[in-house]
Amino acid sequence: MSSPLALSLSSNLLPLHIVLLTIAAVIVCHVIVGVYRSMASLGFLPGKIMFFSPAMVLTQFVLPRIPWISGGKNMNFVNKYSEYEKLGISVYRVEVTSSRTRFPKPVEEYGALAFFGGNIVVSEGDEWKKYRKVAAPAFSEKNNRLVWEETVQIVEDLFTDVWGDQKTVTVDHCIDITLPLALFVIGAAGFGKRMSWKDTEVASEGHKLSFKQALHHVASDVFIKLGVPHWAMGLTERTRKAQESFDELEKYISEMIQERVAEGAEEKNDLFSNLLKSNSEDTGPNTLTERELAGNIFIFLIAGHETTAHTLCFAFAFLALYPEEQEKIYGQIKEALPDGRLPAYEDRTKLDRCMAAYYETMRHVPPVTFIPKTVAEDTTLTTTTAQGHKVVIPVPKGTLMGIDTAGLHYNPRYWEDPEAFKPDRAGPRSCIGRKFFESEGIAALALFLMRYKISIKEELQFATETFEQRRARVLSARGGITVTCVYR
Repeated sequence: MSSPLALSLSSNLLPLHIVLLTIAAVIVCHVIVGVYRSMASLGFLPGKIMFFSPAMVLTQFVLPRIPWISGGKNMNFVNKYSEYEKLGISVYRVEVTSSRTRFPKPVEEYGALAFFGGNIVVSEGDEWKKYRKVAAPAFSEKNNRLVWEETVQIVEDLFTDVWGDQKTVTVDHCIDITLPLALFVIGAAGFGKRMSWKDTEVASEGHKLSFKQALHHVASDVFIKLGVPHWAMGLTERTRKAQESFDELEKYISEMIQERVAEGAEEKNDLFSNLLKSNSEDTGPNTLTERELAGNIFIFLIAGHETTAHTLCFAFAFLALYPEEQEKIYGQIKEALPDGRLPAYEDRTKLDRCMAAYYETMRHVPPVTFIPKTVAEDTTLTTTTAQGHKVVIPVPKGTLMGIDTAGLHYNPRYWEDPEAFKPDRAGPRSCIGRKFFESEGIAALALFLMRYKISIKEELQFATETFEQRRARVLSARGGITVTCVYR
């Protein structure tokens, strides 16, 4: 029997649901006070209030649009410039992008991308400079030529080995072509491993997956690795498969590093070999460890596969929607290659309309829609209202901010009629892998347009849709590591 004292104590305990509600109320009040203080520190700048940052994995991949809680998956790409237009804000000054010391990268926001080791994306300051110094020489002119030649061979193999003599080819989704194409190019020009449209999936000795399988699954399931804690990766079949793919690719990369080091001075021009060579030539404190080499190779894989595949897919969609632009590119190709020969690397400068189409596609569909930044010191930013008035905004040290690339790319201050597809106005972007991307993109687009006219599959259920409805359907996208195509 319980003692009277024990009975007295138990009778005074609050019900569990009251305790939980009280704790929840305290947390909510704490968050509200925090939000208010943040708003006050920014001078109560107008705008939507969200409790989850658009840079968070939870917002990017999981949560739907919930008022006050989350802007929803890929909110920046969905909103584009419309939110700024509603607020009457025209533009922020460019100093956020030009001053790396005042507005450094919040590396903790990128930490999840260091699966295999530190790399050029998840670093800042001296560490970033170290990675950049080793990585920059890897993107050599010889590598760019290799990218071009491998792309030509891979596309020609598609035409002859898969499509044969077909005059008309119908695919359910263009991404079913561009994803393996980009995978094969990064395999050959990035790792020195050629793959084929007809390859059998045979794992190498000591592996559970082939290199091609591991590469494909890692590129496709990287968002799972980003959003799921390591301890939870074994809970479902999908997450277990994703973890297996990462383990297999890491093992392949480690083996390749050892093989290339053992091979010594053998001349190769793929990105992987170039990176190892560049690293071996720097014997000082900036020499990368094997784990750092693997980390950077992984980042180049994701950038070279995801970005290229989806940008190429969107480019095909735009050219199908705007046949007049497709005809301009075709006319330039015929002028540059009047004898119908395959385009050589030296022909790339004659095919600048192909490059312009890619850059205009990337303006419409920026692969990365939000670039996180942090504020290293108390500072101010100047914005311009729609009426042309200057407004100075105080920004305290430690503020997490970001560059809204989609909002910038649709700002009418910089782009006349921003919703229109006009390749003629495209300009270059600065990126360590820009020439790699250009070589692959220009070669692929030229080869497809030399042989085929790109059009949208006619389907009975969409027979009555307007151009605007068709455009929205064909260009529908969702958030991923990059903005990805979802049209089916």
